[in-house]
This record gives sequence, C-alpha cells and structure tokens, in this order.
Amino acid sequence: MISFELGVEDLADTRFALSPLTETVLSLRVLRDPGLSAALLPWRRSVLGRLGTLDTDLLTALVAERFTVPDFLTPRPATFAPEFAEELAVVRRTPPGLVRRDLAATHAPAPLPGRLRDAAADGDAPVVRLRDAICDLLERYWEIAVRPMWPQMRLVLEADMTYRARQLAVGGARLLFAGMHPNLRWDDGVLHIDKMISSFRVAAAGRGLLLVPSVFAHKPAPPVLPEEPPTLVYPSRGVATLWHRAPVADEAALASLLGAPRARLLGLLGEPLPTVEIARRLRVTPSAVSQHLRVLYATGLVTRARDGRQVLYRRSSLGDRLTGAASD
Repeated sequence: MISFELGVEDLADTRFALSPLTETVLSLRVLRDPGLSAALLPWRRSVLGRLGTLDTDLLTALVAERFTVPDFLTPRPATFAPEFAEELAVVRRTPPGLVRRDLAATHAPAPLPGRLRDAAADGDAPVVRLRDAICDLLERYWEIAVRPMWPQMRLVLEADMTYRARQLAVGGARLLFAGMHPNLRWDDGVLHIDKMISSFRVAAAGRGLLLVPSVFAHKPAPPVLPEEPPTLVYPSRGVATLWHRAPVADEAALASLLGAPRARLLGLLGEPLPTVEIARRLRVTPSAVSQHLRVLYATGLVTRARDGRQVLYRRSSLGDRLTGAASD
C-alpha cells in the first residue's frame, strides 16, 4: 500500500493536469503486454505496423516486469496542459544520478535489462548517453504512436476531469476518490492506494496532490519512489469511445419523437462533450451537430457549461429520463 497524507491546505491545492509525455511512456506498457487492456487493442494493432525500424527493444526495456516505469520519465506537469516538447526538455535535464537511481528502483529487485546496463556504469558519461538516446526515441515514438490521436485522447481526458470535478462538488474528496478506482480509499485525511508492489507513506506537507487522468493507465499509478511529490495517475473514463462508434438508439419511438440524428446525439451525451468531439464520434460536421444541439438545448434536453475555450454539452435530468424511458 502507498499512502498520501493530505492536510487541509493539500486538499485546497489538489488539482488536475494533462501530460502527453506520461501518456506516451505509459503506452509502452500496452505495447509490451497487450493483455493489460482490451480497450486499447485497436490502438496497439494500428501502431505496431507503423513503428518500422524504431528501437522498440530499448523502449520496452524501460518497463519493468511488474509494469513500473522510471519516475524521471514522467515529471510532474508544471502547468495544466504542457506540450510534449516542454515535458521532454525537463527529462533531458535530469541529472545522471537521478537517472541511475530511478532505473534501478523501477526494476528492483531484478537486475537492469541489458539495454539499460549503461545506467550502472561508472561515471556520468554512459548514463547521459543513455538518457539522451531514450529521449530521442521517445520523441520519435510520440510522433508515430500517440500524437496522431492526442486531440481525441485529450477530449476524453478533459471530459473525465469535468466529471471528477462534479463528483468533488457533490460529495467532497471521499466521493472523488471512491469513484476513481477500487484500489483507492480515502480515510481520515489519508489517501490509500491498495495492491501496490512497494509500500510507503508520504506527507504532502503543503505540496498538494496532482491528479493526472490517463488513457493508458490500467490502475492508479503513484510515483515509484517516496521522494517524488504526491502525484496520482489514474485510469480515465471513456477510453473505449476512442475506437467505438456511437450507439444508436434502440427504440424507434425515441427516434420518431426527436428524429434519428437527435436521438443518437442525446444518447451520446451521458458525459460532458464539446461539439467537435460529438461530431467526431457521430462522423458528421460540427455545424450539423451545432444545429441539433441548439434544438435540444432550447427544449431542455441538454445542458451546457463553458470549460476554458470549449462549451461542454451533457444530457439534462429531463434528457436522462427520456433516454432511460426509451431503454426501459
């Protein structure tokens, strides 16, 4: 078990962030073992054919047998949504001693894989060469494997954060953490993460808690080492929607009442979504979606809320009752 002690100030400083670098690094686990997530098999199949001569042996060697990854490759995002290049620049500045420490901790108690044994060599030069080679590979791998789908992934992650923020507003920290994953437990100011390989307890001590939703995380993933600031990468909701078509309403009555396009759209809005993501899932133009949303909003079947530059739409309670009645 890993535990984070969170005081009042830490809860006040609990925030969400996105991390394209963390997603890229965690995707290596799915690349190594397809059994981690059935929902990600379409992504894995599409990526394997495009990797070509990329040194995937070195990349997958970063993932330990127990599926941990080095902390220095997933630095804590300094802003809400850093660019991949910004995060990779942080990794490129990692001191050789930290690279050596994190690689050893990730694979312990097993020895380092052959491709990583330079990290145990005497002197800093071999470690720096290994660090730079890993960064160069990750940059190329990001361009091939993750960047093409990052806009869609980001929308899924932002929808998850909107949902979590509502859980926090309705039920406080207890409801927020209870709904994230069965391995998370909030008890008397301490967030417990069960079924971890290592065990330690960390006092946030004014550093707050950073929550990072992830498409590629199959369970909560805190840092490997207790020296790192309190950060929790957790599995995002809605991952399967990245590859699945939007469901079509089963009941002809609902389609007769609203028209088939609006019935499909209403069925999709069980989670907050922006217009462009709705259009992507329905495979129509954003302008067509906007026309239907205006009608559904005017009739009280959907609600809307601004989130930064986006407007997110979701079924209202009336819309929930209508689609629920159709399902029943």
